[in-house]
Amino acid sequence: MKQKAKREGHADPIKVAKNITNDPIRVQTQLKKRLTAREMESMTSICDTFVPSIDAPSECNISVQTFFQTAASMVGTPEILEGYFSGKLHHPLLWLLRTILWLLSTWYGTFILCGIKSLSSQFPYFQRFSQVEAKHREEIVANWSISYFYHIRMLFRAMKFLVHLIFFTQLDEVNENHAWKALDYCGPDPGLANQIQLSTSQSEADRVGPLYPIQACNLQPLLDPLPAQKPKPTTITCDVVIIGSGAGGGVVAGALALAGYNVVVIEKGGYNARSNLSLLEGPSLDQMYEGSGVVGTEDMSIVVLAGSTVGGGSAINWSACIRTPDNVISEWRNEYGLDLFGSEAYAMAMDVVCERMGVVTGKVPPECESLSTEVLRRGCNELGYMVHDIPCNAPRNHNCGWCCFGCRHGLKKGTDETWLVDLLESGNGKILTGCKAIRVVHEDRGHRRRVAAGVLCQYDDGTRDKTFLVESKVTVVACGAINTPVLLKKSGLKNPNIGKHLHLHPVVMVWGQFPNCTKKSYEGAILTAMTKVQSKDGYGALIQTPALHPGMFSALTPWVSSADFKHRMTRFSQTAHIFALARDRGSGTVDSSGYIRYNMDPRDEQILQNGIEKMIRIMAAAGAEEVGTQHNKGDRIKPKSVNPHDFEKFVEMEKGKDIRGLRMPVCSAHQMGSCRMGVNEETSVVDERGESWEIEGLYLADSSIVPTAIGVNPMVTIQSIAYCVAQCILEDLRRKIPI
Repeated sequence: MKQKAKREGHADPIKVAKNITNDPIRVQTQLKKRLTAREMESMTSICDTFVPSIDAPSECNISVQTFFQTAASMVGTPEILEGYFSGKLHHPLLWLLRTILWLLSTWYGTFILCGIKSLSSQFPYFQRFSQVEAKHREEIVANWSISYFYHIRMLFRAMKFLVHLIFFTQLDEVNENHAWKALDYCGPDPGLANQIQLSTSQSEADRVGPLYPIQACNLQPLLDPLPAQKPKPTTITCDVVIIGSGAGGGVVAGALALAGYNVVVIEKGGYNARSNLSLLEGPSLDQMYEGSGVVGTEDMSIVVLAGSTVGGGSAINWSACIRTPDNVISEWRNEYGLDLFGSEAYAMAMDVVCERMGVVTGKVPPECESLSTEVLRRGCNELGYMVHDIPCNAPRNHNCGWCCFGCRHGLKKGTDETWLVDLLESGNGKILTGCKAIRVVHEDRGHRRRVAAGVLCQYDDGTRDKTFLVESKVTVVACGAINTPVLLKKSGLKNPNIGKHLHLHPVVMVWGQFPNCTKKSYEGAILTAMTKVQSKDGYGALIQTPALHPGMFSALTPWVSSADFKHRMTRFSQTAHIFALARDRGSGTVDSSGYIRYNMDPRDEQILQNGIEKMIRIMAAAGAEEVGTQHNKGDRIKPKSVNPHDFEKFVEMEKGKDIRGLRMPVCSAHQMGSCRMGVNEETSVVDERGESWEIEGLYLADSSIVPTAIGVNPMVTIQSIAYCVAQCILEDLRRKIPI
């Protein structure tokens, strides 16, 4: 039953630049970072504890029986996980995980970490973790999830997330996963094959995508190493260099190029063209998400998802286009002194970006909505909760549940389908993919402040890293709230606010099982409706619906035993999820290595607990056969089979459970505020124009400059602020380079 396992997707025949999504020295250090034989012994045992080979219920079909009988080690999961430990994982406590793996390969370490359940009934009694009976190993691991010791809970969270994510996303030789049939999952969009067959009759732009000219951009002549006697790197000159191509950088690039200025966009990710999108979860996470989708806070309490591809988050988000709420605009203007917000200029910016994205409103046809959205609407209607239709930058009949892996049809109008197209069609710009910014270059020209002169970049041609310089009149950093503060710190900026005030919009989920529904959980438009958890001070929560394919579904699903977990997974296609997203008061930091520290405010936890209560009621009112949260204890209830008193008791019990402290998975798909805008340099990183207080001609234009958490899906706000920053840059450029 041994299969060759992999995380790679379809080959990319037209890719011209390597997608550098990790540390550029990763390849050089991978061999010396490989796990030892003792660490691998423990790793394999942990993998086979989370996903062992067990007997299936007798009434199961053959695919489910095979799934139950398949252990992680039988399909190569430990070997793939070793690759993560050897290179992909970028986390400050990785050393601790490896230390624990080593300890578990010893009898004394196993006894310390596992207690008396690790003892044998025969002399010498003490044994390594791999020698412990499988039943006792499961009991030990289950106890880790609720351990008194934080670092033991951290071990459980990290290993559970990684093992399950990899097991359910790894592919065999024909790009299929061994568990798909048991989960009733079809893999990539079934319409993908038909579209590939039709592609021969399409134009190049329709088949590949509107940015296809960048694939013919040959960087090699620019980046060939210069003779040793010329230490200065190869130099590219332009009016504006922009680092990042997402919701912020893409808007600035398009606006400035349309105004006639020469723009170069630096993007560390690759261009995942329409024709090259695999719509496979594992390869898409590798190719289009920051850190291959396994970024987390330092204490592993929050999973952080962010885009890392041409188009950034706008290429892989769920299409929601909600304007900045009035109460947030008022807060930023009145409490933070930012006159931009509430001005005609900002209102116009929101109009402009919504028009460019083709934002549409109104209700989605019922047949196009997802199972989760259908459940949300039905439950809210039963309870009398108000349901709001969510404006989207895709047609209302675009019922694609795979848009979190890119839009194969090109109907979702991220920056890769809009502003970056404007850039290329203007003839005034280039997008350099697979290039990583090393630092912003700035000079002392006798001014009050130093002056930005461009950016030093690095490009991996497959043999070695090559460095080049982009010289510019204006430099724009738009790497996102996680990477922008890292680049600024590495560039020598000293403003103490850099990397502080990070907001994450923390998310918790509730699930419900609907066995008689004809829709599959992964089909239909992802996010088209929502309801609210109100708060008097404007810091409430939204209840929305997620996109969950088998990997992320499994990583977040509670594990109390292997049999229970595998049973939960067989109901994947029948399980709806809704989530509560808090406008967080709490904040975190990003250090110079990109490590994220975040402390959830107790008031945010309470709002999320209120959201859990409301979500359980919505699921029950919608007719769920079974309802539960993702708390480590895995409690659940069958609403139709209990009396109202017992149901209320369950609701109060789940609402009262801790969220902080690794008691429940928490996710973040929105990061903001780590280089916030303000009226003085004592409290902020950039001024109201988006220009750095420290460096003249250095602008920021991404989610990092948002003053506080927004409380809604941030794409419209980010693009609107970026558009306003672009207008300020134009004023600057017209003084420097009259056209």
